[in-house]
Amino acid sequence: MNRTRTILLVAFLFATSLFHAQDKHKKDKIRSLKIAFITERLDLSSKEAQAFWPLYNKYEEDREALRRREVSEIRSKIRDTDVLSEDEAKSILKKYLSFEEKEEEIERDYLNAVSKVITAKKTLLLLRSEEEFKKHLIKQYRERRGNR
Repeated sequence: MNRTRTILLVAFLFATSLFHAQDKHKKDKIRSLKIAFITERLDLSSKEAQAFWPLYNKYEEDREALRRREVSEIRSKIRDTDVLSEDEAKSILKKYLSFEEKEEEIERDYLNAVSKVITAKKTLLLLRSEEEFKKHLIKQYRERRGNR
């Protein structure tokens, strides 16, 4: 019995790490596609690219860290709204609004920094390109789901 548990535990850990690796591979692939998409749209000079990409990478890292840290906690609590007291719900809502403010601050700081290394026109093009990429990704996802 104990050996069966050990085997099941090892199998579970292996499967979990395998799924995590696949998930990371998908994220890396999407990130590469996004970088290529933005690079093509912005047509940055080499000087602009050298200044832009470190800012962009830091922005992405900061946003992802914020989401990992705060959104998972908020989502797990939102799922249990039936058992929350009104005070608990207010506290969660306050955390959510705080998260939104932090995310806006990260984006504001990023856009201020980016607009110093690329033109305002290219900054607006960047925003539009990111939206176009999201739409493109969602379209591909829907098409693949429809083919299954």
